[in-house]
Amino acid sequence: MAAAEKPPVSGTGSVALDGALTWVDQRFPLISTWKAHLSEYYAPKNFNFWYYFGSLAMLVLAIQIVTGIFLTMNYKPDANLAFGSVEYIMREVPGGWIIRYMHSTGASAFFICVYLHMFRSLLYGSHRRPRELLWIFGVLIYLSLMGEAFFGYLLPWGQMSYWGAQVIINLFSAIPFVGPDISLWIRGDYVISDATLNRFFALHVIALPLVLLGLVMAHLLALHEVGSNNPDGIEIKKHKDANGIPLDGIPFHPYYTVKDIFGVVVFLIVFAIIVFFAPEMGGYFLEANNFIPANPLQTPPHIAPVWYFTPYYSILRSVPPLFNSQFPGVVAMGASVMILFALPWLDRGAVKSIRYRGRYFKVPLTAFVIVFLVLGYLGTEPTTVWGQFGPWLGNVDRATVVARICSVIYFLFFILMPWYTKVDKTKPEPERVTH
Repeated sequence: MAAAEKPPVSGTGSVALDGALTWVDQRFPLISTWKAHLSEYYAPKNFNFWYYFGSLAMLVLAIQIVTGIFLTMNYKPDANLAFGSVEYIMREVPGGWIIRYMHSTGASAFFICVYLHMFRSLLYGSHRRPRELLWIFGVLIYLSLMGEAFFGYLLPWGQMSYWGAQVIINLFSAIPFVGPDISLWIRGDYVISDATLNRFFALHVIALPLVLLGLVMAHLLALHEVGSNNPDGIEIKKHKDANGIPLDGIPFHPYYTVKDIFGVVVFLIVFAIIVFFAPEMGGYFLEANNFIPANPLQTPPHIAPVWYFTPYYSILRSVPPLFNSQFPGVVAMGASVMILFALPWLDRGAVKSIRYRGRYFKVPLTAFVIVFLVLGYLGTEPTTVWGQFGPWLGNVDRATVVARICSVIYFLFFILMPWYTKVDKTKPEPERVTH
């Protein structure tokens, strides 16, 4: 017996269009996908400013993919030609300069959106049950994004690109027994060379974008399976009408698509201002040393990663070496990122949203944000930026001491979380979402 066909699609106002949509929908889940993820996906009606950054991160991902495609049309992944090809893009290719600046600015914009998106999760408990897997997918996206940015950072083959990659790759050699082999495998040679550039190009252009796209798809599917969180941190699925529609929910389309369009317009205005008037952003987005061709024989006076890596770089530098090995610092840096995976199980609070939490949560969260920003700043500067303490404290750099204190606070935020979230004096959650 023949399988039942899907009913015809109607409501578009055009017989020809209805027929075309029906033909496609009988062969591909077009309309059902549209309904499940947009027009009949009910989101809480009290979203606020913090809920812009997820959609903005997807917009920046699209910008990065499109501009990256155009850049690869003229880029040469060759150690002798890479820097010159970037200069050719900037000076000779029609519109090449704006494509390159959009790509470099987009890298920083991507991390800004992701950091604010993750901070919103901390504010409203979006990492809590039943969204643990959603959070894990998000952290995996963050790790993939860090890898994508690191591999792309070498491609301009400027001084900071070359030496920054040299420093980061050499950190892996501090791992006992297998470290030198791992560093050799990453470089593809005994030094950073043409082989390194080629494999970084392949990973940046093909491998990691595919991983990112797959993780973003999994993130969205997991989100729409469990439903969106909201600033009150309560589940809207608890209260439904006779048709099974949440009483405190509204269709994502058209309500939140229109809202996100407003956010996109504001974001693109700011993005355009940066691209046209301050693409280097004072050296934080594009360093001055990266406009100098890579020279393996001349080390820059101060080597630092791009700003979005600097909090973890500060943690690395703050840990003193053990037996002339930087391995403890490498462990601390890796642990500072990997501990994010445990967040859903560390948070034992009786409520999700910061609106109903007490000072035992608000004070540590505020301290965490402050130390993260301080670590980020210190990572961009040499350790001598604030001078040294006197001989009575062993002539230690002041910045190093501050970085060590901030690193301890960073880890205590997570380690002590099961305690301070459990004893926190919370307010009762409302039964329904508030406006």
